[in-house]
Amino acid sequence: MHGQLLEILAMKDKIVTADEAIGLIRDGDAVCCSGFVGIGTPDELIIALQRRFESTGAPRDLTLVFAAAPGDGKDQGINRIALPGLIKRAIGGHWSLVPKLARMATDDLIEAYNLPLGVMSHLYRDIAAHRAGTLTQVGLGTFVDPRHGGGKINASTTEELVSTIEIDGKTWLLYKVFPLKVALIRGTTADPEGNITMEREALVLDAQAAAMAAHNSNGLVIAQVETIVASGTLDPRAVVVPGILVDRVVLARSGAQPQTYGTAYNPAFSAQTKVAVGTMGSPVLDERKVIARRCAFELPMGGVINLGIGVPEVVAAVAAEERLLSHLTLTAEPGVIGGVPQGGLDFGAAINVDALLHQNQQFDFYDGGGLDLACLGMAEVDRRGNVNVSRFGPRLAGAGGFINISQNARCVIFAGTFTAGGLEVRVEDGRLAIVREGTKKKFVDSVEQITFNGSLAAERGQPVLYVTERCVFRRVPEGLELTEIAPGIDLERDVLAHMDFTPIMRHVRLMDPGIFLPQLLELSSILFERQVRNRLSYDTERNTLFANFEGIGIRSTEDIESVRRVMQALCEGIGHKVSLIVNYDGCRLDEPIAEAYFAMARQLQSRYYCSATRFTSNAFMRMKLGAAFSERGDASRIVGSRTEASAFVVGRSENATREPIADAARYIHD
Repeated sequence: MHGQLLEILAMKDKIVTADEAIGLIRDGDAVCCSGFVGIGTPDELIIALQRRFESTGAPRDLTLVFAAAPGDGKDQGINRIALPGLIKRAIGGHWSLVPKLARMATDDLIEAYNLPLGVMSHLYRDIAAHRAGTLTQVGLGTFVDPRHGGGKINASTTEELVSTIEIDGKTWLLYKVFPLKVALIRGTTADPEGNITMEREALVLDAQAAAMAAHNSNGLVIAQVETIVASGTLDPRAVVVPGILVDRVVLARSGAQPQTYGTAYNPAFSAQTKVAVGTMGSPVLDERKVIARRCAFELPMGGVINLGIGVPEVVAAVAAEERLLSHLTLTAEPGVIGGVPQGGLDFGAAINVDALLHQNQQFDFYDGGGLDLACLGMAEVDRRGNVNVSRFGPRLAGAGGFINISQNARCVIFAGTFTAGGLEVRVEDGRLAIVREGTKKKFVDSVEQITFNGSLAAERGQPVLYVTERCVFRRVPEGLELTEIAPGIDLERDVLAHMDFTPIMRHVRLMDPGIFLPQLLELSSILFERQVRNRLSYDTERNTLFANFEGIGIRSTEDIESVRRVMQALCEGIGHKVSLIVNYDGCRLDEPIAEAYFAMARQLQSRYYCSATRFTSNAFMRMKLGAAFSERGDASRIVGSRTEASAFVVGRSENATREPIADAARYIHD
């Protein structure tokens, strides 16, 4: 039937009203709807579908497919079409912002599934390619594993959409594909041929993949836009969804297509302007900032990071006020690389982004281990380190991207208050006081639903921390271990009395008191020094100090001082001069401070090194290093590889004596 309809459509103008476009949807169609909160959500099309059903009773028994909760947590987005008879089945990644639809699912009024957001994104691509399904290890050991429910939300949902498969002795999950008959998407500009651009959108999401999936299923693609231009005027490089995939274009009413549900339009969200980070404001020193500050101590300098919803959002603000952002790459699951992610109803958008990927591409990166650190929320934690953020009795939040991210990040931090329900704390004089305890325990004997499997993380050797305002835990092979407690907190009264189990306790130490003081922590220097320290190694047999500065960013005079402090402390501890090898591959040395850095390095060399070999495959960096150390003579070499550097040092050290270090005071006051 849809095939005949497409032949008719090909002969008609693509630009129609919302009612005309929605009138093409048939009973029983599988309809996917784009949107991440309010970003990319085609509300004009959704309203037209609501209007048609309420006035005619058609279409009926739709399967509604969505990746990331196109809704505002109240009435907007697909909450409008949570109507008995209209929806028969719903398959979604995130449910917390579509409570009306979620209530239909938990009340057993529709068939319903919750699958990982990244899997939903990849399903669009795999449906388009007519693959057998989405094959991945994402979801193993969680509630979407078919051995633990297969993502089914209620008793009336019986069809298995997930199965296990063994390949080379490893267990994988196969998520079933299905034909999509309608794709509702949103863009900024269209031409009469249906080419769609997204220059005013904060995200591109999966519009292209969803359109291709519906098109290749002999279905319909309906695009909502805010501007229509003449044929041939669009830059083809700006076209996200080509016109060959689009069947109908609907022009939104003026003001009816806000950029997000929180902001009508902000040019910074669509990368049309930059925003000074200093204008972001500093969060108040409360329990959320305390948690965010402790999490910030784990930020890997130069690392790629994902921050989740809730308390983790405050980590971005802490990183900004601590001048860490230039050393980090923050990301968000809908495709944001770099910049500062936004929160609330602007969640998903970011300012000052470096790049914007399609959502399914972002999850390729995430699933493959691209994240150095993820900081995510937590609602329930049990003795095995399992975390639940997806289901609490009748409340259905959904997993969103949590499973993809937490399972595949190299290191994960779960952040949240120790209890919930009316918790009040006071932070003063470097101490924490509980004013009123929360009524709901979050550290329970067994979580209601496993969204993160602590045992599987331990098997893989994934570092996992659980950070609260009053204490910190880590996942160890035996279970959950308490490692830190806040100043002012009583272990028995304020921690153990509010847990359903007793954690492992071996070496419990105080959290850094600076976390509870109003002044800045100076984390930029602390974390940079830690990074430098972790990149140094000393070979006693060869008397060689190796400094791996690959990929490191040296961007301020404070960074230079940190390098000097760490190198000097290590060399003083060794007690005699050493041969030095430094890897400068990918090292980012900002030009305004380059000479100051080289001056510091020359001072260190004259005092602590009997020889120094610096290598990089970058010819420009070799030229700068050569100019900086040209007067050092035979004791200094600039080469192109580690092999050359090692050969030079070995040759010099075979008959070398260990020269003592000269008087420290003379060097320090140079």
